[in-house]
Amino acid sequence: MSSKYKTIIIDDEQSARNRLQRLLAMFPNTFEVIGLAENGTEARQLINDLNPDLIFLDIEMPGLTGFQLLQSLEVVPMVIFCTAYDQYALQAFETNSADYLVKPVRKERLEVTIDKLKLFDRTSNEDLLQSLKILSELKQETKKTSITVKKGDKIVFIKLDEVLYFEAKDKYVIIHTKHENHLSEQSLLKLEQTLPKAFLRVHRGVIINTDHVKEVQKYFNNRYILTLNTSSKITITTGRSYVEGIKSWMNL
Repeated sequence: MSSKYKTIIIDDEQSARNRLQRLLAMFPNTFEVIGLAENGTEARQLINDLNPDLIFLDIEMPGLTGFQLLQSLEVVPMVIFCTAYDQYALQAFETNSADYLVKPVRKERLEVTIDKLKLFDRTSNEDLLQSLKILSELKQETKKTSITVKKGDKIVFIKLDEVLYFEAKDKYVIIHTKHENHLSEQSLLKLEQTLPKAFLRVHRGVIINTDHVKEVQKYFNNRYILTLNTSSKITITTGRSYVEGIKSWMNL
């Protein structure tokens, strides 16, 4: 292997791919980015075609997850996992991947990764896939605890238990909390795929945190009015096509 690692970045969020690409560009003697992929299917084709030394891999992606991608490969390159989830059993990665990074990735943390790469001896596919199997099982016991949004040059972490509801508005999603609102560039559909069980889609443009629902009142045309447990009275009228999910949540 040359002194540079032929590298592919795999993440379904464009902002995360761009950020990581900018960070890797700060270390031109270590990384040569030869490809970007926004999903597991695209990544699998790139890996087979380009034979990278190293991949930076998001774990949670719609469709083919990072785990499923690796399990589908005949030859697994060195892997650095990147994820916004902080509840995974990190120790399971320590011997079978080069490193594990929590997003948003920071330059100082990436420098630690570079030091680890110098000492890392690629493990066998069998060992890595065994770790993935264990983590796939552990995943059922974990949940996402926060969401990130950009505010200027800053990345702000919002605790999900503080979120009242998500509301689609034009090209953005408004994150409503008890104290302030935030704008997210993620679509409501993408959010719905990653949020924990407490969050429920009740309208085409609204996902609520059921932990903050104070009462539910029947409304006409198979709809409901949800009142949230806040000092100011916040109510949300549900959509007709979401009645079954709402009844299931209420055990009706």
